[in-house]
Amino acid sequence: MSDEELAAYSLVELAVDRLRRDILSGRNDPGERLVEEQLTRRLGISRAPLREAMRLLAQQGLIEHIPRRGARVATLSDDDVRELYEVRDVLERHAVGGIPAGPDLTGLRAALDVMRKATEAGDRPELANAHRRFHTEVVRLSGNRQLTDLYESVLVRIQLYMAVNMRREAEVARAEDGVHRHERLFAAVVAGDVQGILTALSDHGARAYLT
Repeated sequence: MSDEELAAYSLVELAVDRLRRDILSGRNDPGERLVEEQLTRRLGISRAPLREAMRLLAQQGLIEHIPRRGARVATLSDDDVRELYEVRDVLERHAVGGIPAGPDLTGLRAALDVMRKATEAGDRPELANAHRRFHTEVVRLSGNRQLTDLYESVLVRIQLYMAVNMRREAEVARAEDGVHRHERLFAAVVAGDVQGILTALSDHGARAYLT
């Protein structure tokens, strides 16, 4: 790969990362139009890497291209959201049943630590990423890589709407409540309590995001 190709690729990665963080943190609402001129100025890149970044984000289900109307943040119907949560529940239950005794909790502990720090700093984008990473790490404990990849792709699509609701929740709930919920889930994993893990996941508040 030439220096020019490497530089262009780096710009695409930068744009993907910035736009993904904005969408998944709730900065951009579902259905919001994405204007190329505004994005090129804000990101400091040309249209070519921006369009490639938006193409990659469309593959992830985060952006939709509407004929003759440009691009927008992806939208989900009520049925889409309900079905995605059903898939999430099935994958979580299958994964939890496959967690071996004495699993390596390094990744899960690190995600919880990032969540605590992001909560203290009021860093909503980092907090959203930490939430998703924590749940992905729980599923990763099963050792099933394909299941983990599928689960993470489902979480990314759900977070389109979770981000909006997390923003609303932040206005009425204590910031540390989310950390405490994940600490209870972590404790159940440490104890190897399968039923406790499933109960913690069920009580985690996910269904509140269906409103």
